Amino acid sequence: MSMHQLCLLIVLAPLFAAVVTGLAGRYVGRAGSHWLCSGGVAISFAASGWILKQMVDGAPIFTETVYTWAVSDGIRMEVGFLIDNLSALMMTVVSFVSLVVHIYTIGYMRDDPGYQRFFAYISLFTFAMLMLVMSNNFLQLFFGWEAVGLVSYLLIGFWFKRPTAIFANLKAFIVNRIGDFGFIMGIAGIVYYTGSLNYLEVFARMPDTLGLDMFLTPGEPSKPITVICVSLFLGAMGKSAQMPLHVWLPDSMEGPTPISALIHAATMVTAGIFMVARMSPLFELSKDALHFMVVIGATTALFMGFLGVVNNDIKRVIAYSTLSQLGYMTVALGAGAYSAGIFHLMTHAFFKALLFLAAGSVIIAMHHEQDMRRMGGLRRYMPITYWTCLIGALALIGFPGFSGFFSKDIIIEAVMRSDIEGARFAYWCVLLGVFVTALYSFRLIFMTFHGRERMDEHTREHLHESPWVVTLPLIALAIPSVFIGWLTVGPIMFGNFLTGSISQGGHIPALMVGEEFHGPAEFIAQAFASRTLYFAFAGVFAAWYLYLKRPDLPEAISKRYARTYRLLVNKYYFDWFNENVVAVGIRSFGTGLWKHGDETAIDGVLVNGTARAIGVIAALVRRVQTGYLYHYAFAMIIGLSLLLGWMLLKS
Repeated sequence: MSMHQLCLLIVLAPLFAAVVTGLAGRYVGRAGSHWLCSGGVAISFAASGWILKQMVDGAPIFTETVYTWAVSDGIRMEVGFLIDNLSALMMTVVSFVSLVVHIYTIGYMRDDPGYQRFFAYISLFTFAMLMLVMSNNFLQLFFGWEAVGLVSYLLIGFWFKRPTAIFANLKAFIVNRIGDFGFIMGIAGIVYYTGSLNYLEVFARMPDTLGLDMFLTPGEPSKPITVICVSLFLGAMGKSAQMPLHVWLPDSMEGPTPISALIHAATMVTAGIFMVARMSPLFELSKDALHFMVVIGATTALFMGFLGVVNNDIKRVIAYSTLSQLGYMTVALGAGAYSAGIFHLMTHAFFKALLFLAAGSVIIAMHHEQDMRRMGGLRRYMPITYWTCLIGALALIGFPGFSGFFSKDIIIEAVMRSDIEGARFAYWCVLLGVFVTALYSFRLIFMTFHGRERMDEHTREHLHESPWVVTLPLIALAIPSVFIGWLTVGPIMFGNFLTGSISQGGHIPALMVGEEFHGPAEFIAQAFASRTLYFAFAGVFAAWYLYLKRPDLPEAISKRYARTYRLLVNKYYFDWFNENVVAVGIRSFGTGLWKHGDETAIDGVLVNGTARAIGVIAALVRRVQTGYLYHYAFAMIIGLSLLLGWMLLKS
């Protein structure tokens, strides 16, 4: 099978399954739906894995136009594929996580009346994400970008009878539109200055714009490349939930747990990270854009981690962890370490999906209870869920040997050595973030699986391990969470796997090169000489002491530092500000336009006022038409007199 046919198979298999299940779900049945959708994604995964193997073996970059939609003024609008090592890696990760989520969904959603609809949505989501990562032009990138946003709206609000779910999906949709406005403006700038939508053509032509200026405000020149890159990154801020456009992601926990894993692990939220890495030849041309990215990413990485420490909803704790880890990826991109950002994206996909699915297993056992304060001691009832969740937590905190250890350590090292402005601030943020990550991760482990049992008697009597259709995906994700770092750190970070796919970054002159890497074992040994590891150990110890040894202390600390605690519980008042200032202001502005602009000015003056004026004039003129002959004769005499008088005066 040719590369062209494989690419079509990868994207069309889940699309076909989604269309059939969505339109004919009641005919194919529940079993037919999950077999069809899981089979379609399995085909995509198998084909993606085969393409990845070919790329590893040295296959050339494949780029091809499949369909030309339109040509306007020389600008070609096409559907096409670009297959290189970066896209092959992303295709494999996305399809694997999606396949595991499909299998998990069979057990998690088995009693839900929207079973077929849910499978149609997640297969459609997979199709949209694959179209995004495989695109070779900005038009298709934008299509996949908006499609994942649309399907995520449907998935977050899947339980549409819940007001909170409807609020959450609207919030996600609106916040993403804010970022997407910047994204489409960036694409418009690219078309304006290069006259093309094709990636490779844009990368070749954009350096020619470095000597040009554009004027956003009179007398203040800006570089087009900086404006374009910042605009593109605004799109990434929305999709990858960077401050201040992060507010939608924690609320998206209103969707079913499989969606939390699918959206927040390898797919939607990492689309922004992938896009920036793919556009690295553009971002390398603007240090100002990189500086902006590194500051935003560092702020998100640290301050979103703090919120995970005070939250008691098991899914929201993991959601804030996702925000923090996306901040790490953004910091890596901003520091010019694009390969480190992609490496962390890949490792994070496995252990974060594992943590979400493990949380879902706990929620099933607890009869959909999500408050960790009503859990405790679940380790002896759910051993598989416990050990897999522990593996995910160890990978998340960067415990030596686990996948997250390799990627997180490299990011911290890269930021420390970067010469980008703001890198020093970012270094301390990500380093402190290691302690915070370990604290909230093991707070979750200890509150959920250790300590005394805090659930009610009815729940305790029915506690048991989840069925195999739930635990098997946990095991499937736990394996790469342990070993994927060992297998890939060499080729991705110190080899040439991503050479030719993304820029290697010229802002980390002292970053270790391949000759200094002597295998993952020595890499682990060197970690014991760095402060990063001890920050992680300190976080684990703090969690053990606060939540197992002295469980009374957290409440005492929250009372002692009530203002800080209130600030964190209220999520830095971002939601309050958006709902009570921004939303109220926009509604007031809209109401003012409606009442004073539409009703008073347009309807009252221009429309109704014009009609009233004509009516008044008509009423006055109508009085002249009396129907009496002597009135008309009198008017003629007066008119003639005035005319003669005017002529005499003129002469």
